[in-house]
Amino acid sequence: MIKLRAAVRFSKRRVSSKSVSLENFISTDNILQNKAGIKLATNLPPQGSAMPAYEPDNILVANIRPYLKKIWFADREGGCSADVLVFDVNKGFFPKYIYYSIFQDDFFDHVMRGSKGTKMPRGDKNQILDYVIPDLDLSTQQKIAAVLSALDSKIELNNRINAELEAMAKTLYDYWFVQFDFPYSPPSEGWPQDGVGIGKPYKSSGGKMVWNEELKREIPEGWEVKELAEVATTIMRGISPRYREEGGICVLNQKCIRDQSINFEPSRRHDNELKDASSKLIEYGDVLVNSTGFGTLGRVAIVKRLKERITVVDSHITIVRSENVRKLFLGYSMLIRQSEIEGLAEGSTGQTELSRVHLGELKMVIPPIELQSVFEDFINPQFKKMANNEEENEQLMELRDWLLPMLMNGQVSVGSSEESAGS
Repeated sequence: MIKLRAAVRFSKRRVSSKSVSLENFISTDNILQNKAGIKLATNLPPQGSAMPAYEPDNILVANIRPYLKKIWFADREGGCSADVLVFDVNKGFFPKYIYYSIFQDDFFDHVMRGSKGTKMPRGDKNQILDYVIPDLDLSTQQKIAAVLSALDSKIELNNRINAELEAMAKTLYDYWFVQFDFPYSPPSEGWPQDGVGIGKPYKSSGGKMVWNEELKREIPEGWEVKELAEVATTIMRGISPRYREEGGICVLNQKCIRDQSINFEPSRRHDNELKDASSKLIEYGDVLVNSTGFGTLGRVAIVKRLKERITVVDSHITIVRSENVRKLFLGYSMLIRQSEIEGLAEGSTGQTELSRVHLGELKMVIPPIELQSVFEDFINPQFKKMANNEEENEQLMELRDWLLPMLMNGQVSVGSSEESAGS
């Protein structure tokens, strides 16, 4: 065993902010929690300033609130904020092996033990380098990294597929229900009874548009404008759980909704069984809205799958459900309008609160139910594929996290693990 300081050093390279773009700028905001990689940055630092630089094979770790477990293995060069640590790997060590050595929860627990501050704890750089890792020969390091990288590559592929499927679904929604170029047949050919989902694009082909005074714009003839509260069957909060590790039912908290998806990992369980929660169990297709936010988009997520009986915590999440419109039409109507929903929240720029009353005031453009059904028929296969990929990723991450410490301490040999990963 050796200390981490024998294998890495903190990078001292700097780069001008002028040479950094959204594609290669890394901050504590766009490194994802729970070791989930990165997302595209939404803003850049002030121009003209210098910042830490990183390059391929560097390891980046967010040093604010280490318990969030934000880590990324760089595959490009760029710049990062001062609160992101950049590790250069020393000669004689395989970079991806060092990455997996500190990928474990034990590393982040170690950083937290040496952190300073309460509200926004920061790791101590000297103490971080005291973390102990296995001292293995270079060949073994490379073999271990290859096994774990194979699992991560499959996870990354599934994430890319899901991102593409999500983008396709949103594009279709935008084309049909924002630009109003849904396929239709003219009235003489049976619209809307027989011609839904076929024919020419409505607005571009001269479909009749009428002025709507509420929205101050035109919408297709026959469509309605209603508030979400009129459309939704239910807009409700969840329960007040008494947390414990086992027993009861799963309760999603505000940390579970990030970037328009649901992560079941941060959830805990409550010990009230279904006493006050039977009517508040979430269902497939429900829309969950994070009512507490930090002035960023991504409050809304659609329930793609259910692992078990699940509800939500009443202080942070709102469940929206409707039997008056199609589930996926409602879900994407809210997903596509995240900025408008964000605008309904109240509070400071640091912390905002979205009430059910204000959420219910969201204006919804409602097309005929037949067109909603056609849209749902198009989207459902993609939606189920995304759900399957998410479930497979959970299984792959469990396998990776199970294998990782066993590979490091020699309980599992590289040969046997390679066979397991490839089967």
